Amino acid sequence: MKSWRRSLLSLLISVGLLSAAAPAAMAAPQQAALKINNRNVEFAMNAPIVDQGTTMVPLEATLQAMNAELGDVQDDAIYVVINGKEITLNSKTQLINGVKYAPVRIVGEAAGYAVHWDQQSRTVILISKATGQGARGFLWEVKNNGNTAYLVGSMHFADDSFYPLRSEYEEAFAEADYLGVEIDVSRAADEANQKMIMDLGTYQDGTTLKDHVSEDTYAKVGEILRQNGIEPNAFDVFKPWVVELTMTSLKSMDAGYEAAAGVDLYFIQKAMERKLPIIELESYASQLSMFNGFSKELQEKNLNAVLDHFDVLDESVNQMAEIWKTGNDEQLLELTNSFSEDEEYNKAMLIDRNIVMADKVDGYLKNGKNEQYFIVVGAAHYLGEHGIIKLLEDKGYTVVRK
Repeated sequence: MKSWRRSLLSLLISVGLLSAAAPAAMAAPQQAALKINNRNVEFAMNAPIVDQGTTMVPLEATLQAMNAELGDVQDDAIYVVINGKEITLNSKTQLINGVKYAPVRIVGEAAGYAVHWDQQSRTVILISKATGQGARGFLWEVKNNGNTAYLVGSMHFADDSFYPLRSEYEEAFAEADYLGVEIDVSRAADEANQKMIMDLGTYQDGTTLKDHVSEDTYAKVGEILRQNGIEPNAFDVFKPWVVELTMTSLKSMDAGYEAAAGVDLYFIQKAMERKLPIIELESYASQLSMFNGFSKELQEKNLNAVLDHFDVLDESVNQMAEIWKTGNDEQLLELTNSFSEDEEYNKAMLIDRNIVMADKVDGYLKNGKNEQYFIVVGAAHYLGEHGIIKLLEDKGYTVVRK
């Protein structure tokens, strides 16, 4: 496995730290659009809005576009008639400019739609679950003494073609008492996390990138930035690992993949709307410290791997997306094994982190509270000799591929 593809893998299905766009939760309410089965929904006056990470839609107008009818509305419940059947939505409405609004995900899913968000067009997309075959992805189940953990392998960058997910994902999530993630990427724009990124990812001693990499590496960074209409010294303040991840994420977005459509953020948004507790298996501090702890040589090696193959990165992103959508265990394992080509990289990125994650899952399964956990971490963490699946099996658990 080429090292430049390994760098892509680390961003797309192992770490989503710097790929997360500033979440809508940090902004004032903004207008959004709504599309149902590729048909734009026109609103006469009151458009959908994004407020604190939740997309709210005018309830009656949206139901009308779904051929559904609004029944009674109480403090914590909305009664809707869909195909002649009354369904109860456990959600509060919000009165905006005299119009009842409700979370679009709760309304859409109750009506039989998969719901996801297109960041580029600021559009909520509802797709009837009867119109397409859901992506297979990576999903396992582990049970112990009344507790269940559903283990989901995420791809942190995705696009519309990933959705709707298979019904097994939605059914497992609906039963969950907790959502577990590597880190809560919806908090990427929090002031403390942004400060941590700047403190660890930039030079604090007056030096710049030019002082820490070879002349050739620095020239390649400048040339790629220039070709993309950016000043060649725009990244001077950043360390090589930040430049590597930033350039990779920008190339991924050029290929049409966004963190806003990532599998982990998809479930984080659903958890926020359900008021479901979100638990982190890692932390911003641990992930940032891992990258910052890479040796100077490894940081420049990884950066050069991306720079030397910058023009073909989008092709490999597409290949990785297909691996996820088809749920190809063999190809995922091949990619995961590519980490072993560099001992320092493999130990930091996978081996050490997998041990911590597996121990936490073990703790969830042993707490004796008859709880269900829906765990979403990068797909690269699960397979292989040092993967979470093997570590759990070594602890005596039976892990079932779903």
